[in-house]
Amino acid sequence: MCRLFGLHAGRTAVTATFWLLHAPDNLAEQSRRNPDGTGLGVFDAHGHSDVRKQPMAAWHDREFACEAKEMTGTTFVAHVRYATTGKLDVVNTHPFLQDGRIFAHNGVVEGLDRLDERLASLGALRLVKGQTDSERVFALITACIREHGGNVGAGMVDAIGWVADNLPLYAVNVLLCTATDFWALRYPETHDLYMLDRRGAGGAFELRSDRIRARSDHLTRLPSVVFASEPMDGNPAWRLLEPGELVHVDADLNISRPHVFPDPPRHLLQHSDLSPTAAAAQRDQGHGGAHGRNPDPIGPRSGVR
Repeated sequence: MCRLFGLHAGRTAVTATFWLLHAPDNLAEQSRRNPDGTGLGVFDAHGHSDVRKQPMAAWHDREFACEAKEMTGTTFVAHVRYATTGKLDVVNTHPFLQDGRIFAHNGVVEGLDRLDERLASLGALRLVKGQTDSERVFALITACIREHGGNVGAGMVDAIGWVADNLPLYAVNVLLCTATDFWALRYPETHDLYMLDRRGAGGAFELRSDRIRARSDHLTRLPSVVFASEPMDGNPAWRLLEPGELVHVDADLNISRPHVFPDPPRHLLQHSDLSPTAAAAQRDQGHGGAHGRNPDPIGPRSGVR
């Protein structure tokens, strides 16, 4: 499953150490659990972006690739990729950068020929450098933000609304950020996306899942808001976003969370509709598995990208 992680510390630059992990597995498991890329995007206190990413194929070594980075910034986005579309290449590895915004995605969108036609009509197809549906969805969001005069929230709603109305869709969980603001969308209910409100800072900041870990001494005493595909510690404050909920965190860490998509996508894909490659990547975590809810009867629903 692809893993998403996002962190916003408002106007304060903090130092955080990230481990983008693929734990050791036997060779049989590696053939099914192929970590295909890791990436980390950061905005520093001056608004400059730094996106570092690397495609990594699990079968190249018995030990899954492990990379640690210590970076300073106000905003962070980390992603571990499980590829279903596009080559194992840097150009297809998250996060992506367009118009000074960093983006990562967990989900499956089909009908890419039609999406390319839409992008071409908006003059945005040139933004796409690789083969993934994720980068295409980001390009559509970027084009719609331009159409809305730079209003990010309106552009996201416009773009994802068009995708939901016109394309076969399994999930579009999205993290999008600038140096000052952060947006997170969970849509529909297929995959989980959690928020941890740490604006009343206190306690150690050391979060870990099985593939992403983040640690920061600064954030033990400074406020922040965190997003992740699953709860990364035992804090009971982790909150599962509602399907269709778009969370916006501004530079002062004010949070708004309108429910922008009350209805499911028009062409919602089921697990049985997916290609063998995409379906195989769904076995990593059941829907809501972090909280022990019952698995989806049609099979696990984990993110692929």
